[in-house]
Amino acid sequence: MRLNDCHNFHDFRLLAKRRLPRPIFDYIDGGADDEVTLRRNSAAFGAVDLVPNILRGVAQVDLSTTVMGQRIELPVYLSPTALQRLFHHQGERATAAAAENFGTMCGVSSLGTVSMAELAQKHRTPQVYQFYFHRDRALNSAMMQAAKDCGIKVMMLTVDSITGGNRERDLRTGFSIPFRLTMGGMAQFALKPAWGINYVRSEKFSLPQLDQHIDMKGDSLTIGRYFTEMLDPSMDWDDVARMVAEWGGPFCLKGVMSVEAARRAADIGCAGIVLSNHGGRQLDGSRTGFDQLEEIVQAVGDRIDVMIDGGVQRGTHVLKALALGAKAVGLGRAYLFPLAAAGQPGIERMLSRMRDEIIRDMQLMGCASLSELRPEMIRKRASLP
Repeated sequence: MRLNDCHNFHDFRLLAKRRLPRPIFDYIDGGADDEVTLRRNSAAFGAVDLVPNILRGVAQVDLSTTVMGQRIELPVYLSPTALQRLFHHQGERATAAAAENFGTMCGVSSLGTVSMAELAQKHRTPQVYQFYFHRDRALNSAMMQAAKDCGIKVMMLTVDSITGGNRERDLRTGFSIPFRLTMGGMAQFALKPAWGINYVRSEKFSLPQLDQHIDMKGDSLTIGRYFTEMLDPSMDWDDVARMVAEWGGPFCLKGVMSVEAARRAADIGCAGIVLSNHGGRQLDGSRTGFDQLEEIVQAVGDRIDVMIDGGVQRGTHVLKALALGAKAVGLGRAYLFPLAAAGQPGIERMLSRMRDEIIRDMQLMGCASLSELRPEMIRKRASLP
């Protein structure tokens, strides 16, 4: 199987599975507990149908939109994700370059493996800096100031990860940073030597956003322990309000899932929210962002930009979210599997396929621009008795 054989999410996932050592593949692929929410994220889109219009003369389609003051040429963006140079040696460099080539936004994680300063200097594409709320308040301020110094315009605070989710696949393989693998996990690396060769030949693995503040290299600090020990579960709305004021620009909360929280976010001056359950990796059994989208847009859509992520695999998924009022849709695994499979060419092939799907589906829906997608074009399917 080669990159040219990949035409959809499932193809990219299969190619990534063939090329990655199992512990790393499971880190991308897995969710919390029984992975119920992980599966529901994609299934939720199948519970509603699109109602197309006809004879609308849709010769050209405009996919551009503006999110939190940032104009992008596609209604999808590459969500911030951690540890990308573990998946492919190009890591965030591939992600940012692909996003720029397609005119869309990408996110840089505080657990990223390439410096946000490097990416901001090299690429004109809009970037958001995603970070977590640490126990050390001075560290939070320092990380925001570093992003501001780089010229990053949008700050994104993840609020659904004040402690780590129970990701049992990682427990079984011993996945951690630095690697502290079980015997079974080590055997899986031996079966994928190409990954190891690229990893050894590339620059030394690091977490540049954190390395200047936290020494994570000398301990077997698992991702779960990072969330549990370094982050502050006492974070509240007053803390976030102070950060919004301190940042002084577009501020977004990622992980909002209730109308009450959406209203509070608007009240304290946030420019955007992302309806997200962290890809099913935190609270298993939680609602999906798509399930919550309609009521949250009705409550605050005139005050704040509402986005969603989680489970997006097709252009029709994007259209359904936009029709219910989302300003844009975040992709996670949808670009991480192509990254793992082939680096920048993989992400660009995925974005090309996604763009083509959205254009074709917009034409079939009778819509020439995203603003023409309306809630009345969505119908919930009746449950069978």
